[in-house]
Amino acid sequence: MSSSQRDAAIALWHQAGLVMPWNDPVADLERALAGPSSAVLAAGDGDVLLAAAMVGHDGHRGWVYYLAVSPGARGRGLGRAMMDACERWLTDRGVPKLNLMVRSGNEAVLGFYEALGYGRDEVVVMSRRLA
Repeated sequence: MSSSQRDAAIALWHQAGLVMPWNDPVADLERALAGPSSAVLAAGDGDVLLAAAMVGHDGHRGWVYYLAVSPGARGRGLGRAMMDACERWLTDRGVPKLNLMVRSGNEAVLGFYEALGYGRDEVVVMSRRLA
């Protein structure tokens, strides 16, 4: 991924409201690109980035983060195409399950994933910031 593509992905993630003050999307992107079990997938039109997502796995569970579609490109199926690409990426690596985290109250995004066949698991995600 070129430097300009990296910058475009990070700008898209900010534009989509996916970056919180405690996130460092630059470090997240660099870790994903450097790791053997993660990647950043993108879709564009020529030099214009239209969608991007980060995908990775722990060997059993896959995760998708930072899935975003440019506001001007929404409604064309790019979100679905990006999820299909993430699912294929994980399937090609033998990962049997894909997990997602959606912020509470984000009903539009929950509806998007439900329309793709994702369901809600009865789990509580707990976390602790280490840095």
